[in-house]
Amino acid sequence: MNPIFDLTGKTALITGSTRGLGFAYAAGLAEAGASVILNGTRQAHMDTALSELQARGHNARGFIFDVASESEIDSVFARLDAENIHVDIVINNAGIQFRKPMLELALSDWQRVLDVNLTSAFLVARAAAKRMVARNSGGKIINIGSLTSEAARPTVAPYTAAKGGIKLLTKSMAAEWAVHNIQSNGIGPGHILTDMNAALVDNAEFNQWVCNSNPSGRWGKPDELIGTAVYLASSASNYVNGQMIYVDGGWLATL
Repeated sequence: MNPIFDLTGKTALITGSTRGLGFAYAAGLAEAGASVILNGTRQAHMDTALSELQARGHNARGFIFDVASESEIDSVFARLDAENIHVDIVINNAGIQFRKPMLELALSDWQRVLDVNLTSAFLVARAAAKRMVARNSGGKIINIGSLTSEAARPTVAPYTAAKGGIKLLTKSMAAEWAVHNIQSNGIGPGHILTDMNAALVDNAEFNQWVCNSNPSGRWGKPDELIGTAVYLASSASNYVNGQMIYVDGGWLATL
């Protein structure tokens, strides 16, 4: 491995990382040498994910906490502080989806999607960045956006609003934290084959639309996001700040 991509000695916290894209990011950073800290809400999923990473010889641990809870986030970072564990890299990946037309959308459902998909990124990144600044160590914040950071679709208004917010939150982090040698960037996955998208893949009409509308003619795979994540987590991206990198097979290029 080129040493500019080597993450040996770094610790990465990845939210929503017991399955799907979050687990792919965690595994990819671990393969690049990082110690990884997983986050999830279900102990069974956490146990499976940790067992798989540890079986590969990676240094991995996990915490069950709600990424939308300031107090739970503070508690986790306090535990890490007590163990003298410094988070060098954050990937804000946790997210939920709720599909309903806006005219039928309850405020509580709107708010929960924004809390998990947008506010959590602010809370987790703020907790990590405070410590990076205090240590004068610099760091990497990677916020996970979406194609809906750029383009809307019906029935997913809260998700679209949250992912649009992620794009501008990332720029705000760069504007404030670059002086502390913290690089804040985002990844915008395209249509990726994950558990979250299983119903869409099984929908013949939607599946055909994805394949026909994408210049690559197919869905992406979780592993195809790893290179971008490692790049943004490594010293190779030290002068890249406030950017969203879309890994979408060229979908946005044709809009």
